[in-house]
Amino acid sequence: MEKKATLDLNRLLVSLFSNVMATEAKAVITEEFKDISNNDMHIIEAIGIEEPRRMSDIAKRMDVTMGTLTTNMNSLEHKKYIVRQRSTEDKRVVLVTLTDKGRNAFFHHRDFHKKMIREIVKDLKEDEMEVLIRCLENLDGFFRKDK
Repeated sequence: MEKKATLDLNRLLVSLFSNVMATEAKAVITEEFKDISNNDMHIIEAIGIEEPRRMSDIAKRMDVTMGTLTTNMNSLEHKKYIVRQRSTEDKRVVLVTLTDKGRNAFFHHRDFHKKMIREIVKDLKEDEMEVLIRCLENLDGFFRKDK
C-alpha cells in the first residue's frame, strides 16, 4: 500500500475512534437519560429486549468480569432501568430484564445506531457495501486478536 494511503487511513481511523464515542454520548445521553452513562447504554443494549438474560451471558458479551458488571447493574437497578431476579430453575443464576424505562433507553440507543448506519451506507452500491463489511470484519478481527 502506498505511503499516502496508509497515512490517510491512519488519520481517518484515529479520527473515527475519537469521534464515535463522543458523538454517541452526546446523541444518546439526553435529558431523559442524563442519569446514566454511555457505558450504561451499552449494558442496556447487551441485555436486550427479548427474554431475561443471564448475568454471565451479559458479562461475556460485554467482555467484562462479573464483579465489574455487578457494580454497573447495582447502579442501573437503583435507577430503575433493570430488574434482577434469581432463576426459579437454578438459584445460582441471576436473570436481568429491562424495565419500561430501560426499554425506552434501549430503543433510543438503537435509533441512534440505525441513523448512523443509514448515514454510512447512503451512497454505497451493493459491491461497495460488501467491501466495507469485509474491511470492518478485518478490523474487528484485529482487535479481537489481542483479547
